[in-house]
Amino acid sequence: MSSILFILVTQGKEVRTEDNLFQLQKEGYRLYPMHTPVEIRTMEGSHSRGFALIEKILWHEEKTTIYYKLISLNSTN
Repeated sequence: MSSILFILVTQGKEVRTEDNLFQLQKEGYRLYPMHTPVEIRTMEGSHSRGFALIEKILWHEEKTTIYYKLISLNSTN
């Protein structure tokens, strides 16, 4: 059985709220898997920055706010 890899592209707009916790707001209503590792990338097609678990998603006023916890980091920058 093949696994599906989910990717979250931040475009550098993520905000650190605590140690390994981040918030990211995207335009429109979007769906992401919760409590499943997702790959974090700065830009589409860029190298992986690491993996995170999405802990909370809010949809409001045509925007999706994603709260995630970084669980592994591939590089420091």
